[in-house]
Amino acid sequence: MSASRPPRHWLLKSEPECFGFDHLLAAPDRTTYWDGIRNYQARNYMRDDMRVGDLAFFYHSNAEPAGVAGIVEIVLAAYPDHTAFDATHEHFDPKSDPDEPTWLMVDVRAVARFPNYVSLDALRGAAGLEEMLILRRGNRLSITPVTPEEWAVVCELGGLPAAGGRPKRAKR
Repeated sequence: MSASRPPRHWLLKSEPECFGFDHLLAAPDRTTYWDGIRNYQARNYMRDDMRVGDLAFFYHSNAEPAGVAGIVEIVLAAYPDHTAFDATHEHFDPKSDPDEPTWLMVDVRAVARFPNYVSLDALRGAAGLEEMLILRRGNRLSITPVTPEEWAVVCELGGLPAAGGRPKRAKR
């Protein structure tokens, strides 16, 4: 984590049938790469703003119900998404060049499952989340920033402290 800025917060969307929070919990060291981002804005968030130590909500999209299952930590900064170069992979992009990669991925580690799954309806009904990007009509980005205030509200709904299941750090 950079000493020049506090950790940022994100929301990462995945379809649980494809890769859900339970899959991440079952991965070695509860860690894996977050691949398949094929939207330039989401890619730019990873490349330009996401840093090791940042925390993110793991959001189940296209689920019944859709919602936030838990918290992950970014443990490796953006690097080329190798699935873009593999013609047998579902995320293959024939236009992506290994010498100048178009698509990136980060590594994430599961931090904590929410004791209370936070459904999309709960997000919509919570005070303080009116401007949250996931709730904006037409927003289909798989990665979006989350403000510190939104982070605190969602953590409270999920039943974890705003520190995201981590002990709070002592102030110096």
